[in-house]
Order: sequence, then C-alpha cells, then structure tokens
Amino acid sequence: MIKDKQALEGGRISILGARVHNLKNIDVEIPRNKLTVITGMSGSGKSSLAFDTIFAEGQRRYVETFSAYARNFLGNMERPDVDKITGLSPVISIEQKTTNKNPRSTVGTTTEIYDYLRLLYARAGVAYSYLSSEEMVKYTEEQILDLILKDYKGKKIYLLAPLVRSRKGHYRELFEQIRKKGYLYVRVDGEVREITHGMKLDRYKNHDVEVVIDKLVVAEKDDRRLKQSVATAMRQGDGLMMILDAQSESIRHYSKRLMCPVTGLSYREPAPHNFSFNSPQGACPKCKGLGVVNQIDVDKEQDLAAAFGIRSIPTLLMIPMKEEPRIMQGAMPKDQLKKAIDEFLLKQNNEAKQ
Repeated sequence: MIKDKQALEGGRISILGARVHNLKNIDVEIPRNKLTVITGMSGSGKSSLAFDTIFAEGQRRYVETFSAYARNFLGNMERPDVDKITGLSPVISIEQKTTNKNPRSTVGTTTEIYDYLRLLYARAGVAYSYLSSEEMVKYTEEQILDLILKDYKGKKIYLLAPLVRSRKGHYRELFEQIRKKGYLYVRVDGEVREITHGMKLDRYKNHDVEVVIDKLVVAEKDDRRLKQSVATAMRQGDGLMMILDAQSESIRHYSKRLMCPVTGLSYREPAPHNFSFNSPQGACPKCKGLGVVNQIDVDKEQDLAAAFGIRSIPTLLMIPMKEEPRIMQGAMPKDQLKKAIDEFLLKQNNEAKQ
C-alpha cells in the first residue's frame, strides 16, 4: 500500500512481469498525467498490455471496493497474469468505433465523465459575478433582517422590490396595478416618485422600476414591522429586494438566490444543464455549443465573383437541386457558370496543396 502511494506521488504506473497473451514477462513504466501511445506490429501485445493487463487490473481493484453483496451480482474478475502493478488509479476504457462524426460527441460524453463534472459544478461550485468578480451570496429572510438591523440601526431606509430592470416601455398598466395594491411610491431610474393616475414613462428608453414597500427608521422595537416588510419585498421582487439609505442614497441588494453584493446581478440556482454545451441553457449563444462559427470569407467571395464576371455573389442566386444547380437570377449561361465554378474550385485546391 505504501509503495502504491509512492508510485502515485512519483507520477508513474509500474507494471512488473506482465505475461498476458503475447507479453513475454515484460516490465513497463508509464508516466502519469501525460498522453502515452503504445505502438507495435500486429500481434505484438499492444491491446494485451493496455486492455487485458492495465485496464483489467484497474477494474478488478475497483470492483473489490464494493460490498460482498454487490460483488455477488457482478461475478468474480480474474487477476491478469502479472507480478505487480503499482500507481494504478481507477481506469476507463473507450472502445474504438467507426461512427459518423458528431461534433457533440466527445470523450467526456462517451465515458459519461461529463455528466459527473456537470453535477459537481452545479452542486459544489462557487459562483462569481462576471461584472464585479465578487463571490455571489444568498440570504434567508432571517439573515437579511439581521443584516439590516446591524448595518442600518438608527437610519432612515426605503425597502424596495425591483419590478423592471433595464427594459423599455411606458409601464402605465404596471403603475396602475401597483397603485391598486395600495403602494404610494415607486423608484424610477434612481428617483423616488409618487404614483399618480395615468403615470407613464418614455417607452423608447430603458428603465429601472422598484416599488417602495416601506420606509422607516430602523430600530429593534420595529422588528415585527421590518420582518413583514422584508417578506413582502421578497414576494413582490421575486426573491430580490433592495435597501436605499435615505441619507447617503446608497443601495444594497439582498436576494434568496445567488446575487452579486455589489451590482445586484442575480443568478438562478445552478443546475447541471447550465454546464452542458448540448443544452440551450448552457450552450454558447454564438456557436450553439459546437465551438465553431461558420463565417463568409470576404476575400474568397470577391475572387469567386470575379471568376463569374459579376459584381458580388448576392447577384447570383443558386438553389441546390438533386440533379444540378438551377440558376434563378443572373445573365451568365448555365454551361459557362459550371465551367467557372469548376475552374475556381480547381484553383482553390491547387493553392491549398501548395
């Protein structure tokens, strides 16, 4: 056991006296954390070393960690014909397949390691704000109440619930709904205003709108009122609320979800699909999770247009048919066009070979 630990720390896998199939009592040392390729003639023992010796022993050791009850269902795994293997950690074997190339299939998805990584990041990851680089935080209503009593004792504050964040619109109906609920004030673009009948904003500008849930001087005797106001602000703001210091006009954000304490940016609780390039919630919006973006090469477009004798490619519209392209617009005859395309493609291939 001590030698195995030393081998792991030394960064190598040691195989002594391997005699599986065509292997003739060989000794091998393989460095860890590096890509190692086993080459040789057909029948020289490449697969015997990689699969029937190293992988088989790794699997056997892994199964031995199961309970006796679980091993009854898996059956016994024979130990490969080898004197000793040290420095071996749990192993994964990927079978070689000749399948069609799918950009969404990787070593991680094939071995299902990717699923465990997504789960690890979703459950144990620490989120940071991309705006301020600060660690995201989340609070319960009791924690928020304690923080308010601690940071704003004796100060006049406004409890705000955000309703609109950087969106365009006049929000006349929203103000009317707020007024009917009994609220008298809103904070619009940083200014506290009284809600009036028919109130509306410039529909072509982005606005931030928060409803004023309560305004008070923080004191321990108002603990019950503050608790109710915090609960109401969280409910109206969908888990988000803000505290406005009336004197300094500084703002602090609080949230039941992950939130940046500086900017107020909030995230939903991370889920495994947020870390999947095969999911719309986790994929890059530009490349759709493929890692490649197809773009038009302007230089080649101009060369192709010059070869066709036209000003630009958009003046020529081609619809692919099962038999051959059909010209929809453009004065060039079909035979001449096909010849120009063939010459252009031939020229491009020759340049690529050079």
